[in-house]
This record gives sequence, C-alpha cells and structure tokens, in this order.
Amino acid sequence: MEVNVKKAVKMFFSSSSFEMIYFEAIANALDANADEVNIIIRGTKDKKNLIQLENLSLEISDNGVGIDNSRYDKFSKLFNVELAEQSHKGLGRLVYLCYFDKVQVDSIFGNTNRRSFIFSDSFEKKSGSRIETCEPQNNGTTFKMTQFAGERLHRNEYIQPAYLKKAILEYFYPRLYKEKISGREIRINITSIIDGVTKSELIQTSDIPDFKEYQINYPIGLFNSVVMYYSIKEVPVSESRIITGIAIDDRNMPIDVIDPENRPGDYEMIFLLIVKSHNISIVNESRQAITLSNSDLNAIKVTFRDAIAEVINTYAPKVVAVNRESQEYLTRVYPHLQGYFDTKAIGYASRNEVLRRAQEKFFNDQKEILGAISLTDEQYQKTLDLSARSLAEYILFRQRIIEKMRGLNKKNTEYDLHNLIAPRFSEFKSDNFIEDVYRNNVWVLDDKFMSYSTVLSDREMGKVISVLTNGETTDDKDDDRPDITLFFSGDPNDVDKKVDVVVVELKRLGISAEQNSIVEFQLDTRTERLAEFYDNRIQRMWFYGIVDMDARYKKHLRYNGFTSLYSNGTVYFKSKKMWLDEEETKCVIQNVYIMDFKALVEDANTRNETFLKILKQKFAEQQS
Repeated sequence: MEVNVKKAVKMFFSSSSFEMIYFEAIANALDANADEVNIIIRGTKDKKNLIQLENLSLEISDNGVGIDNSRYDKFSKLFNVELAEQSHKGLGRLVYLCYFDKVQVDSIFGNTNRRSFIFSDSFEKKSGSRIETCEPQNNGTTFKMTQFAGERLHRNEYIQPAYLKKAILEYFYPRLYKEKISGREIRINITSIIDGVTKSELIQTSDIPDFKEYQINYPIGLFNSVVMYYSIKEVPVSESRIITGIAIDDRNMPIDVIDPENRPGDYEMIFLLIVKSHNISIVNESRQAITLSNSDLNAIKVTFRDAIAEVINTYAPKVVAVNRESQEYLTRVYPHLQGYFDTKAIGYASRNEVLRRAQEKFFNDQKEILGAISLTDEQYQKTLDLSARSLAEYILFRQRIIEKMRGLNKKNTEYDLHNLIAPRFSEFKSDNFIEDVYRNNVWVLDDKFMSYSTVLSDREMGKVISVLTNGETTDDKDDDRPDITLFFSGDPNDVDKKVDVVVVELKRLGISAEQNSIVEFQLDTRTERLAEFYDNRIQRMWFYGIVDMDARYKKHLRYNGFTSLYSNGTVYFKSKKMWLDEEETKCVIQNVYIMDFKALVEDANTRNETFLKILKQKFAEQQS
C-alpha cells in the first residue's frame, strides 16, 4: 500500500516548528552511530535586512554508517518498523518537506557505495534511488534542502547558531549525556553563512553537565521506573535559566513544572525526568507532543515538582530564601487564605496560580457549609472560621481601596476620587447591602456611614428630594448634583420616620485655596435646599467637604470660625445657624466638616488596620 507523502506531511507535521528539522536530522545521525554532525545554513537578505526565504537552504551531514539497503528500505516506508522499535514510526523525516520542496540525499555506505536520491512529496522507493561504486572513503550522509516551501520561519532565531546551540543541547540532553558517560565524544558544528557573513557554534559532549541522579521512590503507575537527572550551578544572572522536561526516546520533551516568573536568579537548573515503560507510548506519532491525559500529566508534574523541590532545598539556598519570601508575602497580603495555600507549589507555580487555587479551595469550603442541611460540631467550628476569613477578605479589599486612594495625585480628576468612594450616577439601598459591599466605599468617610438606608452618588437634587419624601415630592427641574448624599433611618418605609442626611462634596487634588473655598458655598446651597424638610422629614444634617488643603486654605478656615479636630491629618469643624429668611425668624443648624484628602485616607487606614491586625493574628495563631 502506497502512502501519500504530501497528505502525511500535513497530517503529522502541520504545526511543527522549523527547529524540528535539526532535531530529526541529528537524531537520525546519532542512530546511525555518527559522532560528528555538520549543519550549514545559507541565505541572503533583502534591502530591509530580512531573510529572503526563497534563497534559504540547509545542508546537514554526518559521518554515520550511511543509508545501506536495509536503512533505505526503512526510509522508504512509513510506519513499517520492527516490533522492538515501536516508538519510532518512521515519520520524522517528513518534517523536512514542511519547509523544503526538494531534499537531495547523498550517502556513502560500505565505504565504496554511493546512494543518491531526491526526497520530495513525490518520492517513491523503486524509482527514487541510484547506487554507484566509488573510491574508498568514510561513510556518511548529507541532506541538502532547497526550494523553501513554508510561509515563514516564525522566529529568526531558527537560523542563528547561538540559539540553535541552546535548543539542540536542551533537546538532546538525555542522549548526549548517555554518550558522555560512555566515553564517546560527539561533535555538532553549526554554521550560518548569510550574505557572506559566517557565524559558528560547536556542541560537544563536554558541554553536557555532570548530572546527578535522584531516585523517585514513589513511581507513577504509568511507568516501570522513574529517575530524575539534575544539574544545578551558579551562573551570571543574564545566563540563568531553568529547564524541566521528560526524557522520551533519548529526547527531552519540555513540560511546564516551574512557571517562567520563578526564574532561578543566578542559577542554571536542569531537571530531566527519565521514565521507562514497556507497555505504552506517551508521545504522538511525530514525537512532537506528549499524549498523556490531563490527569496523568498533572500527576507526573506533581511528582516531578516534589522531587525538584527536595533537590532545590538542598542545593539552591538562594532559591529557598526567595520561595520563603513569596510564602511570607502571600500570607501577609492574603491572611484569610492561610492554610489554603499549597506551600509546595509556592516558588514553582505562578503567584496568581497559587492564589487562584487557594481561593478555589476556600470557595469550595464555603459551598460545602452553605449546602449542608445541618451542621456537625466540626462544621460549626468551620463555619466560624470561614466567617472570619470572609470578613478578612473584605477588610483586605478595603485596604486595596485605601492604597488606590493613596496613589491619587493632582493629575487625577475629581471623578477618579469620586468613583473610588461610590461610582458616579449610582444608587445603593440597604436591602442590597451584601451585593453592593464591594462597590460602595462610603466607609472611607466613617465606618458608621455603612449603616445607610440609601446612598445617591452624583444624582440630581430632584432625586434626592424624592428619596427624602418617599416619592411624594419631586423636583425634576432641579438638576443640581450633590456629589454624594447618604440617608439614615431605622425604617425608611415609615413615612413618619425622620431621617438623618449626610451630604459630601469633593474637590480634585492640587487646586488653589480659592477654588477649594467653593466647597463651602456648595454646602450652604445644599443646606438651604434641604432646610424646607428640616423638622418634617429630616431630624439631623451633616455636611462634608473633601479637599486638598494647603496653608492658605487652613488659614482661611481658621479666620472663618472653623475649629481643628483630632485626626491623622487635618480636619476642621464648624456649627452655625443658617437663616432661611431675611427677617431671620427661621433657621437650621449646619454642621460642616472640611477634611483634608490625606486625613480622609489616613484615618480610614488607621481604622482598617485595627481590624486587619486582629484578623492576621487570629489566622497566624490557627496555623502555629
């Protein structure tokens, strides 16, 4: 049965990378007992300094035994392999045709025989090969690849000797290490000639680290044996790297065990998992990807990670210190998740991933408790713990808001501050307190304000009056907008129940004392507008102005009868009568707080830190 080469290429190598050409050629050369491989890359550049792909060519030669009749027979048949070689499907060479339409093959075997043929998508065994007798010479094989057929290289590094040296080393660590310990010297020469400029790199078995073995005593059921090879050495930070892979057919298949963000600082670390199995193949037909199920692969990763962690704990103290700092950071910033963090994953998985897993565990525990029909004593204690953790989560959220407010400056608009406290044009009701608790941050003004019945943010005065009178009175024409208005009532649905009202006006940071003083006029205007409901619907009113206070404005406030109050910043207070008629027969009491922005933030921080310290201590005691 004939095999359509073109279709086979598309089927098995449609997503292969260009560097697979080198990997396959070197693997075949080593299988042919070669101890020297030469790679020559030729090309030209256009006026934009880009590689002209149509002129790109590769020449890969080796001094192996050559393609004799037996090897040619195997070369000519896909999937026709010996029982003892079931992991080798005979597909690797197809990767050449992913990128080149023509591959000229010349091979010396038996020292006096030369075989020549062209490998293309129309290759056939019978008509493809020519054998000639030649003068005695060393055996070997050369592949000349021309007529670039790909759309692009994807990465220019694929034709750069320096990059290829690292890539080839990483891919062939298991095989080259084997050759090294057997005493066999392997040399791989990589040369690029681009527009007459020559660059070269050399790989030899002496470049391979002296790996140590770590026997894994808890082998995975998939394999007969599992051994980890590792190498750890200190290097300049610029050369630091970490390689983790599983060795299959003497090739290294990378698997992500350590997240890239956990770069080892000034270490080069190589960890190779050497597995043996006589029953299954865990790579696809083209040997480009691991075919294990997600659950099996995750089990391998956990086993691999634990083995790596034990080695690092012994031989990489700097990494241990960094991992300890990461753990301390997580418990400091997310104290409510202490006991939920997978400490073994810290320093290996990304911080976000460690955090996500901890949050998922926490959420699952919450679901378990909420779904229970009745609670055991143990579950009851767990409920108390989860409640404390939920509270801690909220306190931590508040701290994030405080930090965001600390980051505001004169470049920010008034709206930036406004939206942090309560998003503009929004309305909050006490009935939806739990749903709104992470959106409404009026607690920054004072924690007692979280007992609101209604909060209006940047809503028209007509809406304010409507809420105040339970919809009995509206004034659609009054579109003046108080920044934030808060209502407090024991029973907001009782029309006879009087309410307390708090009005807040905000000013952007960095404006002048004259501009800040407008806040007093605005508060007077709000007082006059609400006064008609005083003693009828309103029992008490308070007014807050939040400004960026300078020395001139402080002096202005003192000259106008304001008194300084205790704060972590600067707060001034004044209570005065506001006459509502020219005859001064009717008045209301206006209580005004003018608060420096820094006082707002630091007072909020002081209150929140008190709760945070208590909760952190509680969770620390639980874990000790």
